Amino acid sequence: MASATASTTPQISREVDTDQLATVATDAQPRRRRPRGTGSLARRMMLIAAGWISLLLLIGGVFLDRTLTSQVTRSFDEQLGYMLTGMIGSAEIGPDGEVFFNRPLGDQRFLEPNSGLYWQIRGKGHEDFPSRSLWDRSLQVPEKHFDTQPHTYDSNQFAGEPLRVMERSIILPGSRTEWMFTVAASREQLNEQIKSIRSILFYSFLGLGLGLLAMAGIQTWYGLFPLRHVRRAIRRLRTTGASKVTEPLPHEVQPLVEELNALLEHTDRQAEEARTHAGNLAHALKTPLTVVMNAATARAPDLGDTVIREAGVMRRQVDHHLARARAVGRRAAGLSRAGVWPSLEAVLRAVERLYGATRFDLAGNRDAMVALERQDLEELLGNVIENAAKYGGGSVFVTVDETKDPRWCEIWIEDDGLGIPEAERTRIFDRGARLDTGKPGTGLGLAIVRDVAEIYGGSVELDESEDLGGLLVKLKLPRAVG
Repeated sequence: MASATASTTPQISREVDTDQLATVATDAQPRRRRPRGTGSLARRMMLIAAGWISLLLLIGGVFLDRTLTSQVTRSFDEQLGYMLTGMIGSAEIGPDGEVFFNRPLGDQRFLEPNSGLYWQIRGKGHEDFPSRSLWDRSLQVPEKHFDTQPHTYDSNQFAGEPLRVMERSIILPGSRTEWMFTVAASREQLNEQIKSIRSILFYSFLGLGLGLLAMAGIQTWYGLFPLRHVRRAIRRLRTTGASKVTEPLPHEVQPLVEELNALLEHTDRQAEEARTHAGNLAHALKTPLTVVMNAATARAPDLGDTVIREAGVMRRQVDHHLARARAVGRRAAGLSRAGVWPSLEAVLRAVERLYGATRFDLAGNRDAMVALERQDLEELLGNVIENAAKYGGGSVFVTVDETKDPRWCEIWIEDDGLGIPEAERTRIFDRGARLDTGKPGTGLGLAIVRDVAEIYGGSVELDESEDLGGLLVKLKLPRAVG
């Protein structure tokens, strides 16, 4: 009965500086400092909402102010236009060549001095014909131009009384004079209307803006409320020992929770791996320590040789499990890459020195690449190939890339030994399990192979070799991308 157990896979021994490890451990302790954040999500959302609402209200307010002001001014100008048209329609030229009205104008304010509504007719070479409301004043209108259409403008010619002026040039029947008809009205009423409109707009838009900001605040509070559920759920994870968040959450938050659950699962898996490695190391160190203790108790004459030999065994075990820890770290980096064929050749050169009578054959894809560190790949292959040489009948056959799956690379290691019964193939992966105690070993070989393969997402499977009749070990490793 053959046993799949590890022995002395060639690897580089490394000294561990305890002072340096203590320094690293001290530096690795978390500092009780609150991490610097990137600001509040609620504040960001409110600032964006406030800026956008203010911009839209400003643009809308300016546009509405211009529109309403233009409408009120146009209505005011239309009233002036009606008066100007009435003046022109009532004007005639008298026998003396002067202009007069054949009927009085309808608005009583033209007869009241300084009433705020005025008219005036001016012609070159003629005296001005003003309304009584002008009293002792006259409207100053530009000369040397002829307006065939009503011309409207603002004027400040009367102190303290801004005017809205409309004028038009007319040549009346029976006269060759260019008469300038002018009507003017105080802007006080117009300005009051515009001021009232702007006041209504300001307070209306202010109320609308505050209402929109309040709505944005409520929306932000309600929209971000599920994040408080996540916070409480994480607090429960820390206080109750639960392994994942199970609360139903909105679709937008659910991916975050799924990633958090995946992270927690990954952390639990790493913790389990750490416990497993600690158990492996404790099991591996127990036997050498027992041997040293027994030799020291019995005051054996070869105590020094025993201590040196067992210390070497313990040192190899420590180096091995440190390599496992490094494999976990390199797996997290996600940049591992190694060629299978060069690693196989390196392992075979080392194993052939120990088992020179064994025949080793390689076949398969020479260009296969796997997503492992080369050191870890060689340790996997070294454990399996050395077991095949140790417990086989003299022949070991290795096939590379047996499957053409683009995601995986399978490496088959076959020997012509007695193999392992199917009922024992699961138990042989346990730490310290050995089926053949007659040969030296630690009982960690296939357990280490399984652990390292699973660290990188692969697997190991035992079967019976159809060609050689012995044990077939199938290593399934992730293929390197690119």
